[in-house]
Amino acid sequence: MPSSFLAFVISLVIVLLIMPLVIKFAVKTDAMDAPNKRKVHCQPIPRLGGLGIYIGFLAAVLILSLTTDVVAGHGMDLAGLLIGGTFIVIIGIIDDYKNLPAKVKLIGQIAAACIMASFDVRIDFLTNPFGDWIFLEYLSVLVTVFWIVGLTNTVNLIDGLDGLAAGVSTIASITLLLVGYQQGDAFVVFITAALAGSALGFLKYNFNPARIFMGDTGSMFLGFILAGVSIIGVVKSATTIALIVPILALGLPILDTTFAIIRRYRSGVPIFKPDKGHLHHRLLDLGFTQRQAVLLMYVFSSFLGLSAIALTQVSEYAGGIILLFILLVIIYGAKKIGIFHPKNNIHT
Repeated sequence: MPSSFLAFVISLVIVLLIMPLVIKFAVKTDAMDAPNKRKVHCQPIPRLGGLGIYIGFLAAVLILSLTTDVVAGHGMDLAGLLIGGTFIVIIGIIDDYKNLPAKVKLIGQIAAACIMASFDVRIDFLTNPFGDWIFLEYLSVLVTVFWIVGLTNTVNLIDGLDGLAAGVSTIASITLLLVGYQQGDAFVVFITAALAGSALGFLKYNFNPARIFMGDTGSMFLGFILAGVSIIGVVKSATTIALIVPILALGLPILDTTFAIIRRYRSGVPIFKPDKGHLHHRLLDLGFTQRQAVLLMYVFSSFLGLSAIALTQVSEYAGGIILLFILLVIIYGAKKIGIFHPKNNIHT
């Protein structure tokens, strides 16, 4: 699909070209991420990189939307993604400068999700593997908002090491791209190609040692668009694994968030209270360097992505075996690194 390849190249090149300007702008306007006890960097780093990701993605999508017919029949979907995505970027920029309270940021995420849902980007039904579809009817918007806000925050929470969120988002985008290609969904392939290009371009400046962080502007935007495009694509397909595919594509941040909730609940601390018990923190504690920890998490994220793609090509029985194997690997790995056990150093 030539348009999708162009979307990838355009977004990649634009991000590569403008990121030095974004770095200078962030430094000049004091959009800096200061080190603290919970973070692993030791000196202030610019944190407005998500603005460059957004510009690269938006430019590629708008250029090709106006010059090709790649969005034919998906005008409402595109409007929902871009308007909702722009709103979430505004919230992220404010947060990167002012450090918004968690409740205020959550309200902004819900508002952005409602914007997307208002353009009919919704989860209207769930596929029942044991029978017919389950139509959500009046619960559709609620489930959609929960899905979008949940995935937005999973990417946000995993952004703890240089290159981690950008690399995982690139892998997730490519996974959804390949699934979209298998299903013949040109629009999903187009959007995920643009997103993969912008995230990969940013990775040049964000891989250890990072010259800039994506900040909440970038992590929330990436999670938001991935959540939206998964609704437009695989979630609305009438297959029994429709919901499982995007969950596996974003499996690493989803698992990390799930483990954090379980860990904090068991330790009796508020679920939203940050700690140093995330997957990347555990790997650092085991002696891995930042680069080694990130590359290892890339490998696991790719494993989940390939599993998601495989599920679309096999029988339900074989799919069940794949999911059981993945579950056993996750449980074994989680116990091995002690992810369920709270650490003593909980920080605000």
